[in-house]
Amino acid sequence: MATLGMVGIVVGVLIFIFWILMIVDCAKRSFKNDAEKIVWIIVLVLLGWIGALVYYLVIKMSNPQGLSKK
Repeated sequence: MATLGMVGIVVGVLIFIFWILMIVDCAKRSFKNDAEKIVWIIVLVLLGWIGALVYYLVIKMSNPQGLSKK
């Protein structure tokens, strides 16, 4: 049983790190306007790891360099 608890802790820490990395990526990323960046940061903070997953799938995978699409 102790092993299962440790796996849960490790998974939780990895999810937390992923969430923080997506917040940092969003803060550094160049968006078309500041309002879009603010909305994404709010989504990331309020939805936690689910918001981070959505951000990763919608923004990070489609434009990994962080340059705004024009």
